[in-house]
Amino acid sequence: MYSRENSDSTKPDGTKIDMLNGGLFRKLIVFAIPLIASGMLQQSFNSVDVAVVGRWSTSQALAAVGSNGMVISLIVNLFLGISVGANVVIAHYIGRKDEQGVRNAVNTVTVLAIASGLILAVLGFSISRPILEAMSTPDDVIDLATTYLQIYFIGMPFLMIYNFSSAVLRSVGDTKRPFYCLIAGGIVNVVLNLILVIVFDMSVAGVAIATVISNVVSSALMVRILMRETGPIKLNVSHMKLSTVETMKMLKIGMPAGLQGMVFSFSNVFVMSAINSFGWAASAGSAAAINFEYYCYFVVNSFAMASVAFTSQNYGAGKTERCNKIFRQCLACSVVGCAFLNLTIASFKPFFISWFTADPAVYEYAALRIDHALAFQFIASTYEIAGATMRGLGYSMTPTLLTILGTCVLRLGWIYIFLHYSIGGFGTLLNIYPFTWIVTGALVMTAYFIVRKKAYGKYLIQ
Repeated sequence: MYSRENSDSTKPDGTKIDMLNGGLFRKLIVFAIPLIASGMLQQSFNSVDVAVVGRWSTSQALAAVGSNGMVISLIVNLFLGISVGANVVIAHYIGRKDEQGVRNAVNTVTVLAIASGLILAVLGFSISRPILEAMSTPDDVIDLATTYLQIYFIGMPFLMIYNFSSAVLRSVGDTKRPFYCLIAGGIVNVVLNLILVIVFDMSVAGVAIATVISNVVSSALMVRILMRETGPIKLNVSHMKLSTVETMKMLKIGMPAGLQGMVFSFSNVFVMSAINSFGWAASAGSAAAINFEYYCYFVVNSFAMASVAFTSQNYGAGKTERCNKIFRQCLACSVVGCAFLNLTIASFKPFFISWFTADPAVYEYAALRIDHALAFQFIASTYEIAGATMRGLGYSMTPTLLTILGTCVLRLGWIYIFLHYSIGGFGTLLNIYPFTWIVTGALVMTAYFIVRKKAYGKYLIQ
């Protein structure tokens, strides 16, 4: 059933964006900035954890908290990918003005969020220590790291509810209110971190508990927003059900995206194992530097999400030339924005590293990671934006397979050669990042132009 008029929930207002008409550049920026801020704030939950234990606990606690990001990504990325599928499906329906399709998708998303959160809570709690052991986590760190991970995963249902709800709002161009919800959660996180670690001396357990409670606050606010919406994206608890048709559509787009993130994180776990072989100082230094990589990556990821949302709606509406402009502008914004942050942090690394540690040994490894990896991170924009645009067109498996080949397989080969033949030092190990970013970018960009021609073919036939 198609509706010729926009519902109240999809009309442009102070929070929503008309993706189908008018100029693009300003709208892409308005869409992306709250996403960048949201990503940085969400990452700050972990960064504040790292900073607090690094300053008021021990270096071992710093390594325990900071090195867990890759483990968390490994376990949750599959389900976060499904939220990308939800974004694409809902945006396609909006582009076609299919309100009933939007309603069915929103009801399905809610059930998927709760179910995936519960699965992750049980799975993550159960396998936290085995994964850390497989990563060769140092003996003086592993107990603390296990404690942090297990508490963190208890709160996973709330994190999934927040992320899936954000996907619903992104599909109508609303990235501001998810950001506001994160601000509220971030304030709670910082206050509880300081109280639980400094006052009650709870170390990693304290920062993990603070993160869980902050996720509860953010997700509760998001649910309240969706329940108060009008039109097809309104969340009606009594209508929540899992639609097989909508689930399959979301999985078709989301599973490859999630698999890519999962395998990507899997390869990084092996990189982390190689880093751990240099000792706790390398683990702590890498953990400190990784925080800045995450912050810079949010620029790339936010314009990738913008490309998914804008491309999905415009492709659903048959506006192919507008899709081309979306790709070009998102790629340019991602490269310029990420490169600016990369070079700024690399130029002033003593200042930035001091946020997390005053230990000279830890500083040395953090500086090496910034010089060999973070300074070249903007190159990743090529495959992230091209892959996101293909997903907006409905093609998700192609960028997934190429990214797995270009990053994961090559990184595993690099690590094997590095460890087996003992070639070079810590910096040589980290050169794996710019090398694989260049190769993957070339592969996925080439595929994008081939896929685009195929995707547009159905409109030319019509």
